[in-house]
Amino acid sequence: MNQHSAHSSPIVNHNETTEPTRTRDWVKLLSSYREPSTVRSFYELGITLVSFIVLWTLAWWSLSVSPWLTLGISLFNAAFVLRLFAIQHDCGHASFFKNRVLGDWIGRALGIMTLTPYDVWRRAHAMHHRSSGNLSRRGVGDIDTLTVAEYESLSHYRRFRYRLYRHPIVLFGVGPGYMFFLQNRLPVGLMAKARYWVSAMGTNIAIIMALSLIWYFGGLMPILLIFIPSTLLAATAGVWLFYVQHQFEATHWEEEADWDMHDAALQGSSHYVLPSVLQWLSANIGIHHIHHLYSLIPFYRLPEVLRDHDVLADMNRMTIRESLVNARLHLWDEDTKRLLSFSEANAVMAAR
Repeated sequence: MNQHSAHSSPIVNHNETTEPTRTRDWVKLLSSYREPSTVRSFYELGITLVSFIVLWTLAWWSLSVSPWLTLGISLFNAAFVLRLFAIQHDCGHASFFKNRVLGDWIGRALGIMTLTPYDVWRRAHAMHHRSSGNLSRRGVGDIDTLTVAEYESLSHYRRFRYRLYRHPIVLFGVGPGYMFFLQNRLPVGLMAKARYWVSAMGTNIAIIMALSLIWYFGGLMPILLIFIPSTLLAATAGVWLFYVQHQFEATHWEEEADWDMHDAALQGSSHYVLPSVLQWLSANIGIHHIHHLYSLIPFYRLPEVLRDHDVLADMNRMTIRESLVNARLHLWDEDTKRLLSFSEANAVMAAR
């Protein structure tokens, strides 16, 4: 993984002397990319939504041909469920439409298809952006991550629980299904406020109504072979993308006293380099270091930033192969400022 400027706040590009030299100075520069195009936004929404509906229809029709064909089409449609979630994500940041009310209501509608109560998710995700990389404010919208010292202080049972939680089968197997099918049904972490109950329950009622209509017209098979597989695979892909965006060896974590939001956003988020098809299907979410530094940029303008600023294009690059290796890293070492594997952490603890 390219770790250009991985641990230092200044960004120095010797080839482009006009570029900002401090992380926070990039925010003003990036503001010039924030303006969305209403036509482009409706186009991105339309082509994604139409593809999703066409594939759903084709999968339903194929039930009379072969259940395996239905399943295959459904799994392919997971890519468009993921893209709908990415558009919902942009609506939550008020970056997709100039009109915030329009963006919010489209986000709420998409939340029914992605099983995600929009207002609950938007609040939790905003908290994630405001605390990402802050060791003193972990716990909302994050993958649970302990420091080596914290892990060392745990009992054997609690170490086992953490290792189980971080196991790939749980994180990317059981976890996504639990999160989207069960956890999202309640405003977890925000239960004290009525508006988040309204968001969660309103989304639940809409989902039940949609599934009831599917059951009425098609029985159980469309739910088992279309709805569940496409949603589950999309959830798994979404959790994986979220994981690799912040979980890599030279990511950025600091205690409150030393934490800076801009440094954490840029240095603690990866640039996930994907093939063009996957980049399109994931709505450029792999350009995550730019998104975290300035979340008001619509996803379809993020490639412009990379084309215009080589120093950002070269920063925190991660290939698919490198991301698979990073999946074995689980504990943050505050001494070396690195994310370690359990075996590496055990060696550190043994040397103390």
